[in-house]
Amino acid sequence: MNLFWHPHALFIVLFLLFGLITALVNYFTVRRFDQYPQARKFPRVSVLVPARNEERNIEACVASLLAQDYPDFEVIVLDDHSTDGTRRILNRLLESAPRLKVQTGAPLPEGWLGKHWACHQLHQSATGDLLLFTDADTRHSIDMLRASVSALFAEHADLVTAFPREEVVTWGEKLLVPFIGFGILTFIPVRLVQRLRWTALSVTIGQFMLFRRLAFEAIGGFEAVRAEIVDDMCLGRNIIAGGFEWRLLDGTQHISCRMYQGFWEAVNGFGKSIFAVFDYRILPYLFGWLAVGMAFLEPATALISRWLHYPLTPLAPEPASLAVALSLLLWAAAYRRFKFPAYMVLFYPFTMLLFLLVALRSFVQTATGTATWKDREIERVAMRWL
Repeated sequence: MNLFWHPHALFIVLFLLFGLITALVNYFTVRRFDQYPQARKFPRVSVLVPARNEERNIEACVASLLAQDYPDFEVIVLDDHSTDGTRRILNRLLESAPRLKVQTGAPLPEGWLGKHWACHQLHQSATGDLLLFTDADTRHSIDMLRASVSALFAEHADLVTAFPREEVVTWGEKLLVPFIGFGILTFIPVRLVQRLRWTALSVTIGQFMLFRRLAFEAIGGFEAVRAEIVDDMCLGRNIIAGGFEWRLLDGTQHISCRMYQGFWEAVNGFGKSIFAVFDYRILPYLFGWLAVGMAFLEPATALISRWLHYPLTPLAPEPASLAVALSLLLWAAAYRRFKFPAYMVLFYPFTMLLFLLVALRSFVQTATGTATWKDREIERVAMRWL
């Protein structure tokens, strides 16, 4: 039993215990939209959707937004130079949807990323006191606007962001996509971040961002983050730094999204942004992923390799077994909260290994300036050690 107190084993067990405590606190304190009383007033909302080559998603997204039971809203979609059938579908929807407006995107200026420029143009066309930015691959329940606006007022928030229910179909999606929800639940003490206004640990999710217009414009909107890969994260941090109120809520009852369709789309999507979340700081990035990999992969490796009579790590069976049990509890909590298939918990070492490889790929692509997204090159950025 003394091996439990070996510094290496102790680090792994304490790391996982901290993660489990954080996950349990988040599980029971991060609220859903439907846990708030209905607001007394419902100001005009502009629902803003950038769309580039979204013919497989745009009709279902827009239809779900137009069906809202909210009294005063508009839906504005910007066609960002699509080369598929996106505009044709939007034009057809326009014929029977007076609340819908469709814009044609202006040429991309130097120094702007494509989606950010599209969202900037959408903001300029909006007439609402509240601005909801959402992605073209999302779907929304009929009471989403009513519930989210009620949550915003109840929380006295200037930005409400929410994690949707992520739909996963292929094995590649099932192995990669759940890591994001797991990471939020395990490593972000949401209520503590909110109370202490820790910008560095705040998480804002671009699939759903509901702003008070005055706060959004006070922080400079998308123009202030026009070259940032993780614009959503930066907008949330700017809200907090500007003295406004940020809230992260559970939107899984009201919003769904198939973020990526297939393994390589997920790899490329995550690869463009993972390193950016760490603000391109090399040592925190490398040490962070090393710690995560060691805590979640080494215990399973230790048990399997000892069972095969070929030990690959000095980690003793007792702390390794405890660490695997803690890991299973952590992943089970995340999969239940984010509504992923329960049986995938057993595959958590594969999810972790794959995401470590994606994280390494993200670092290499950033360092070499080879990252792309939606047929557009992402400019090489400056990295720093700390």
